[in-house]
Amino acid sequence: MADPAMSVSPYWELTFDADGDVDQGECDRLLREVRQRGIGDLIVFSHGWNTQRAGATHLYSRFFAPIPKLAPQARIGYVGVIWPSMEFPDQPIPDFPHNPAAVAGPAAAPVLDDDTRQVLLDAFPGHAELVGQIARMLDQQHSQDAELEEFGRLVRTLVEVLPAGPQARFDADTLTGGLPQNEPRMLAAGCTAEVCDQFAQALEHLASPQPPGTGEQFTLPNPWKGARELLRQASYFAMKRRAGTVGERGLGPAIGRLAEAAPQVRVHLVGHSFGGRLVSFALRGLPEGVHSVKSVTLLQGAFSHYAFASRLPDDARTGGVLQGQQNRVDGPLVCCYSHFDSALGTIYPLASRMADDDRSFAAFEIDRVLGDKWGAMGHDGVRAVPGTPALSLAEALGSPLPTSGCVNVDACAVVCHGGAPMGAHSDIVHPELARVVLAAGRIGRPTAATASPV
Repeated sequence: MADPAMSVSPYWELTFDADGDVDQGECDRLLREVRQRGIGDLIVFSHGWNTQRAGATHLYSRFFAPIPKLAPQARIGYVGVIWPSMEFPDQPIPDFPHNPAAVAGPAAAPVLDDDTRQVLLDAFPGHAELVGQIARMLDQQHSQDAELEEFGRLVRTLVEVLPAGPQARFDADTLTGGLPQNEPRMLAAGCTAEVCDQFAQALEHLASPQPPGTGEQFTLPNPWKGARELLRQASYFAMKRRAGTVGERGLGPAIGRLAEAAPQVRVHLVGHSFGGRLVSFALRGLPEGVHSVKSVTLLQGAFSHYAFASRLPDDARTGGVLQGQQNRVDGPLVCCYSHFDSALGTIYPLASRMADDDRSFAAFEIDRVLGDKWGAMGHDGVRAVPGTPALSLAEALGSPLPTSGCVNVDACAVVCHGGAPMGAHSDIVHPELARVVLAAGRIGRPTAATASPV
């Protein structure tokens, strides 16, 4: 059942394809063995940007490792969600020995190396010729804007940006009149040259930030560095859509089957990055009447901080794509965030701007304007949901968490390591965060008396 390298037992995996279809053999075995083993609490963890099963399993093993000692009396089972996501090989992930790029940092030149090309071929099968064209353009780096626009067209084709249709709701962050908003600006036809310039400036800023108030202006770095970042972000846009699909069409119904087969099991959903989006969309996919999800913990969630809002502060007609879904949880929805996550603090909001927003990157301070409108909850928490308390990590671990609704937990005390451009986005393997999962789910009922200092 469990991989020999897995730190906990019993452990199961649930594998989903890009359409949300689950491996039936794995699902049937989970339902059968959960009953046989008398599991009381089931922690279900979804990875985010990841391309290999081994990497996901390694993450789960390291994150779960402290839990048995933290809740020794609880009858806990563990599930690792495997879904077809990806990561760029140059993406630095702190303290992950399996990743050779962990200490290498971002690539020095805007080219498509062999490893990245293979990752793209795995994530977008059947597009070898298209990936080859993209690679050649990054190699050649022609200076004309027309070449950048052609690059943008190839990228749009690769990630299959389609007109509004059945899948539009899976990649949307907000809804107006119940319909998904069009996004993102970075993939709009005719905008590629400008967007590449802005991405290049953002990367330059992250690599060599200027102190506030210095009056320094951005230089004009190579726009093809921005083009490579556009490819990265466009690929993640496809993963964002895929995460919503797998969550609503795959994991949600699977939890419904589990509730029917083993109604005594308390389910606790945990998601990192786009995995946070996946487990949140799973709430929307729960069958009517299912109340087995007792907690949700989002670790550096890579989706809009307005996703759960019934209305946006600047537009009362518009609400979050997951508005009210926190009420499907029979317990709290805890959002752990950190301002050290530069992937979500700078690059994510820049990539998420709508097509009708024509303000330039250099015209304002990112965190104040871009972050407010297009920010991610993994950078500054859930927004515009009345009654959401804001806690430090020490406060969250030092007293019982609220028993319902959204809860923001500033985890920057531990989520703080990582270099540009991702920052601390993947710095999540900490016993303190495992304790947040236990506290959110009232697993083993940890108390302030047993909590160690952060």
